[in-house]
Amino acid sequence: MNFGNRLLRCIGLLSLIVLASACSKKVEPEASVGADTVLKNGYVYTVDADRSVAQAVAITDGRIVYVGADDSVSSLIGDNTRVIDLQGRMLMPGFQDSHIHPIMAGVEASACDLNGLPGIPEYRSRILEYATNNPDVPWILGGGWAMSVFGPGGAPNKSILDELVPDRPVYLSSQDGHTGWANSAALAIAGIDKNTPDPADGRIDRDPVTGEAIGSLQEGAMSLVTDHIPPESLETRMAGLRYSVDLLNSYGITGIQDAIVYEDHLKAYTELADHGELSLRVVAALWWENREDLSQIEKLVALREKYTSDAIDARTVKVMQDGVMENYTAAMLEPYLVPSGTKGIPMIDPELLKTVVSKLDAEGFQVHFHAIGDAAVRQSLDAIEEALIDNGALGHRHHISHLQMIDPADIPRFRELDVVANFQPLWAYADEYITELTIPFIGEERARWMYPIKSVLDTGATVAFGSDWSVSTANPYPQIETAITRKSAINDEIDAFLPEQRIDLASALAAFTINAAFVSRRDRDTGSIEVGKYADLVLLDQNLFEIEPEDISETTALMTMFAGRVVHGELPPGK
Repeated sequence: MNFGNRLLRCIGLLSLIVLASACSKKVEPEASVGADTVLKNGYVYTVDADRSVAQAVAITDGRIVYVGADDSVSSLIGDNTRVIDLQGRMLMPGFQDSHIHPIMAGVEASACDLNGLPGIPEYRSRILEYATNNPDVPWILGGGWAMSVFGPGGAPNKSILDELVPDRPVYLSSQDGHTGWANSAALAIAGIDKNTPDPADGRIDRDPVTGEAIGSLQEGAMSLVTDHIPPESLETRMAGLRYSVDLLNSYGITGIQDAIVYEDHLKAYTELADHGELSLRVVAALWWENREDLSQIEKLVALREKYTSDAIDARTVKVMQDGVMENYTAAMLEPYLVPSGTKGIPMIDPELLKTVVSKLDAEGFQVHFHAIGDAAVRQSLDAIEEALIDNGALGHRHHISHLQMIDPADIPRFRELDVVANFQPLWAYADEYITELTIPFIGEERARWMYPIKSVLDTGATVAFGSDWSVSTANPYPQIETAITRKSAINDEIDAFLPEQRIDLASALAAFTINAAFVSRRDRDTGSIEVGKYADLVLLDQNLFEIEPEDISETTALMTMFAGRVVHGELPPGK
């Protein structure tokens, strides 16, 4: 055998040995790679442009990678994919609240909380109980009392507080945050007596005979006392925020616009975000201080640059343009039907407001207005129009919140000026605030234009919804019900209020999802169930499209996901 043949034989033997060795070992197949989670067999209301309905959603790394039919999602199911059967339940985008006060509400919940109590006897019991249980607290603080309990004008007297807590200052804010109730000790610390003048943006309520301050402070007059209250600690604010995050997630809320934010609040948000506890996408509306001049813009820019992050967007400024109708401080085009003939209080001179908004717009800020009365709404629209003239259309998505009354001539201007109408829909029914504290003092004719949600929608303008919690519940389901029915979600005996302003369910859901995401500049990443967006989702216990509108308020969130992570409830069993 020559050398060449030997070489070929050796190579052949070697190949057989290698092959035999390979065959003797068990070769493990590669694990198939799929999505992290697949949710299937659901009623997936996507809130996309077509308002389409799907069956299945796939999620990878916190984002949506598939939306469609059950049959087509199988290719995304790998060995490690968690597959969840939604059992036909309704899955939709997480709700977003466009006007809310979570830190303030959370702190108030742990203080002397009067929210939900029916009247003065219950207020007295709660205040005395809190003061007795907290003997070392230097100030008795809290709030949540209803102006309607104290009648027209919403002006409680200090005598009640003096009797209950004579030895410490007491300050309790009203449910809507526009009136303060102080005892004599708090008034003394603030130096308020019958000679103290009313501030330009508020009113000290006085005894009609003696002129003495009776203890209720309207709008800007509240700061005469609040400026003397020791600030909350960072730990207190963080505890309040944790409470609120958990509560909001339990409703299916995954995004918010905090409507009044100071630097202390930004610190609390940042701390929670840094510790991975902030399961909300937050827009922080920096407070515009009416008592300061335009130089404060420099400070607002600094706060924006310091605190804006992936979790927190501090590119919005909150401007308070008026008060509320119940205490006659909402700015009106025509006088209130009261002896003084007041038209309310524009918090910022309308011409100055134009300058303020134009400069904020030029600096890259979105402006979030508080406007209740028809004059304040018009002044806010005029200021945005001036900014458009001065700066051009910069696309900052300015929005006006509350909108209790809009003059019919101004309704088309929301669409024309690209202004978002930010309604609080739970207020659009005939409760005692409307029947006892508002309509008698503005008249039936003007009341026809209260909360004209459908009229604004019909122009093609963008409508977003918010709760203004803790003024009213943060739970979106009764808010949606009232937007559709214009009735109380609690008391079925109350007739529909301006039923011609009812809207449909799809519009109400959009206002709490994609439109709210739009006003918060999050619509590219959130607000609908579409490929590429964050998996911010809520699973409901009933299909809102298959029940009577009057049953919507009974809905609960079975599970809430934030970027694909369950932050409330739990996923149904799966493989």
